[in-house]
Amino acid sequence: MAFQDQTLTCRDCGKEFVWTASEQEFYQKKGFQNAPVRCPEDRAKKKARMNEERGQRQMFEITCSNCGKKDTVPFQPRGDKPVFCRDCFRNQRQTQS
Repeated sequence: MAFQDQTLTCRDCGKEFVWTASEQEFYQKKGFQNAPVRCPEDRAKKKARMNEERGQRQMFEITCSNCGKKDTVPFQPRGDKPVFCRDCFRNQRQTQS
C-alpha cells in the first residue's frame, strides 16, 4: 500500500499539520487504526501534561529470584511469584519468544 502525505487539522489548536507517508507507515506497523487528531506540538504538550499528572513512579527494591542480584521494580511484589532483575527478566522474555 502506497501512503501519501495528508493534511490534517489539530483538535486542540485548529492548526493544519502534515501527516507524512512515513508516519502513516509507522502507524500501520504499530497496528494503530486512527490518524492523529493533534499536531506534533500539541501531542508533545499532552504527553508532558500526562507525565506530570502521573507523578514519580514508586520503585520497590527486590532480590532477583534467579540470580540474587539487588534491583528495583515499579510494583510491590506480593511474595507469591518469583521476581526478576532487569537482566533476568529480559533474558526470560527472549527465550519465550
